[in-house]
Amino acid sequence: MQPSAIRDAIADAARAVVLPEGIAKLTCTGYVPDAVTAPHFFVGEYTVDFDKAMGRSLDELELTCRVLVSRADDRSAQVILDGLLAGAGPASLKAAIEAARGAPGEYALGGLAHDLHVKRVQGYRWYEHQGTQYVGAELIIQVIGEGD
Repeated sequence: MQPSAIRDAIADAARAVVLPEGIAKLTCTGYVPDAVTAPHFFVGEYTVDFDKAMGRSLDELELTCRVLVSRADDRSAQVILDGLLAGAGPASLKAAIEAARGAPGEYALGGLAHDLHVKRVQGYRWYEHQGTQYVGAELIIQVIGEGD
């Protein structure tokens, strides 16, 4: 698996979310951006566990992704964030990203990985990015695939 391609594919999948009318479209990047255009989803840090199966046949990536929402109004920002963190629904990042798993028997992320799973949400809090405060959270995504 190539981490850069995986990160970009995760960001592409996240773009499928549909936010309520009047809310800016979700900006998504497969890298940590210099500047954030809220609401913004990006793939940040990752870890790689090599050799999960013999002969370099399986590696596992664990991606830490962040979603940051404008703090124009504390309450409404958190309502938007809660929709993005929901397990289902049109604004659900989990649903949008896991839709990229493909049909049964297909590889995930357009053939880049065997499978993926949005494991959990964590770190629901205020984040500072380039000197600006945002309400946000992290999504932890597990991806498994061929060892390169």
